[in-house]
Amino acid sequence: MSKNLEYSTLQSSSKWRNLPLPPGFSRSTSSKGAGKAVTVPSPESYNALKEKRALDFAIAPAKSLPMQAFMLYMSGSGVQIFSIGIVFMLLLTPFKNLAGMNEAFAQFAPSTAANPKALLTLVMQKLVYVVCNALTLAVGLWKCRSMGLLPLGTGDWLAFETRGLAPELTLL
Repeated sequence: MSKNLEYSTLQSSSKWRNLPLPPGFSRSTSSKGAGKAVTVPSPESYNALKEKRALDFAIAPAKSLPMQAFMLYMSGSGVQIFSIGIVFMLLLTPFKNLAGMNEAFAQFAPSTAANPKALLTLVMQKLVYVVCNALTLAVGLWKCRSMGLLPLGTGDWLAFETRGLAPELTLL
């Protein structure tokens, strides 16, 4: 036999009515009953908070760089499937982030913005976001270079070199 708890009857039940209120709880809906005045934030302060949150979001790729660098270090410099997967993820993530940049920053747009998804809203935060993603891409390219996957040496381009004509030598 299970008992069902009906929340609509809690007010009239004498068993629950005599319990003390939780600390900090007030039944009154007015702000004067609690002793503290409730202030409604102004739109300017709300927009400033949104800009701070947008800057926090913009530097998030740079905050993840130490962990990604540690993962790259632990994967080694050999060409294995694990290290290739990590490098591929590291190279693909900045492009995916930059492709969805306007969508990602739309939630932080000020309330006065005509189009929250426009490129010119939150310009400074978006520039910081682009720089942080470029740093992530640079770390990925550095790892590719250390693994020998980038053709940077002259020996990597020998197939495209042309040889000149051999000088003819006649002996008489």
